[in-house]
This record gives sequence, structure tokens and C-alpha cells, in this order.
Amino acid sequence: MATEGHSRSVAKAISWRITGTLDTILISWLITRELKWAVSIGFVELFTKIFLYYGHERIWNRISFGRIKAKDDYNI
Repeated sequence: MATEGHSRSVAKAISWRITGTLDTILISWLITRELKWAVSIGFVELFTKIFLYYGHERIWNRISFGRIKAKDDYNI
């Protein structure tokens, strides 16, 4: 069974947070119409949520729920 390494979890967290932060900046700007506020909100959110996501991924990596165990190709 393959598991996910820490570096993969970090890469996924970073790429997801970039996407999420751009979304937060856009929504914040649509609500406030202030680019400075929107970028400030996005910047804070980027750092807080990346750590939350990483922890969330590592916890789920330890849970077997929904995983299907791979069958062995051969037995010795």
C-alpha cells in the first residue's frame, strides 16, 4: 500500500492554498471594494490555513476509512 510522504503533503498544501488565497482575495475585494483590505485578508489567511490543511492531510493519512487495500500480486 502506498502512503503519502510529508513532501507531497506540503506541495499539495501550498498549491491548494495559492488557489484558495486568490479566491479569498477576490471575494474580499468584491465585498469591500478595497484592494488593500482584500490582499491583507488573503495574506493572513494564506499562512493560517496552510498549517491547518497540512495537519488535516496528515491526520487523514492515518485513517483507513474509504481506502481499499491493494491485493498482492503474488504470495511467497
